[in-house]
This record gives sequence, C-alpha cells and structure tokens, in this order.
Amino acid sequence: MIRIIPSSDRFTADHGWLRSRFSFSFAEYRDPANMSFGHLRVFNDDIVQPAGGFGTHPHRDMEIVTYVIEGALEHQDSMGNKGIIRKGEIQRMTAGTGILHSEYNASDKEPVHFLQIWIMPRARNLTPSWEQKPVEVLNRPNQWTPLISGGDLPDTLEIHQDARFLATVLEPGHVLDYGIAAGNKVHLFLIDGTVKLNGEHTLKAGDAARITDITQLQVAASEHAHLLLIDMTDA
Repeated sequence: MIRIIPSSDRFTADHGWLRSRFSFSFAEYRDPANMSFGHLRVFNDDIVQPAGGFGTHPHRDMEIVTYVIEGALEHQDSMGNKGIIRKGEIQRMTAGTGILHSEYNASDKEPVHFLQIWIMPRARNLTPSWEQKPVEVLNRPNQWTPLISGGDLPDTLEIHQDARFLATVLEPGHVLDYGIAAGNKVHLFLIDGTVKLNGEHTLKAGDAARITDITQLQVAASEHAHLLLIDMTDA
C-alpha cells in the first residue's frame, strides 16, 4: 500500500525565526493517531532565518539525523563536537544516555533549510556519539546513494537501528526502481520536483509516501526531483 501524505496535511508551526512542518506529533502538535511510522518518530522540515537557531537543549535515547537542503547549520554539543553542516552533507547523532546540543543558522544573510529526523534505537542507554560527512547525492543523478545504515552498507554513517537512508536526484523523464524486503516499511519524502510512484501516485514537493506491503517501488520523474527514502524493518 502507498499512502500519500500531502504537504498541506503536515502541521505547520511559524515562529518568525523558524518555520517547521511536522510529519508526526511533535512540540505543540499532538495527534495520537500520528505518532510514528515504524522506527521513524520525528520528521521535521525546518527553515531557520539568518542568525536564528535552537539554543542548548537535551536529548536522550534517540538516533538523530540532519540533512541540509540549502544553506549551512552550525552544530555544537556536550561531547565537544562543533562543526557546520552544509548543503550536500549529513550528520547523525546517538543521544543515548543523554546529550546537550545547539543548532544555529551559520549565516547572518541566508536562511538554512534542513530535515531533522529521529529514529527510535534498538536499545536504550547507548553511549552518545556524533558523525558528519559529505554525500555525493547531488553529483550522482539517477541512482540511489546510501547515506545512513545500521552498519550493513559500506560508506554510510551508522545508527543503532535496522534502517537505511538513501537519496537521489532524478533528471526529468528518468525512472528509478527500488526493491523493498518483505515486511519492511518505507518513508519517501520529495524535497523538490514532481514524481509518480508505481505509475499511479503523484508526489509534489513537500509530499511524503508511507509505503507498506509492497516489494517493488518505481519512481518516475516528470521534472528535476530530489528525494530522501528511509527503509526500515517493521517495528
């Protein structure tokens, strides 16, 4: 089954310096029927204005992934890590027993647009850790580029869960297939463009698809498209 979640159905929070769209219950948005999808607990689409950001705040027992779409995001945490995540880079953090961190727009002129994604780990009280790396998605069109895995894919950042993050940029008219293991769940988010799934479901920028009980997915781009796919074993 492919269930389309239109961008207009996501909860929008606008605080001036921050505009967020929540795919699942988060902060002031609460819907008991929309708490998670498989291991995926949070999928926030954030735009932070110049010089704005999230002050130091705590996390624990969560795998946190940040994917920058435009601009640059400055990260600092209680483990002593500090860096800037730019377009074309990805970061993952194991909150485990507890960490403090902050995130700020690294520019005083341009907004930063990023996805922040929380995956529920397979175990609690893990040792906190952090990694960041550039990815080749934008330079490798028309193919899936693995970004994150549970340790089963080479050249990926590792999280403590049976989940894979892959991304692609599709050129107009290109068709890309993806095989799904029996029983797995897939969350597909369209960052930009327009695509059709399995010849019948249309996704536009900001839309998502929650996919269950199918083993083959075909993505056809009618215009330039940028997608992020999360493939998870069933929770």
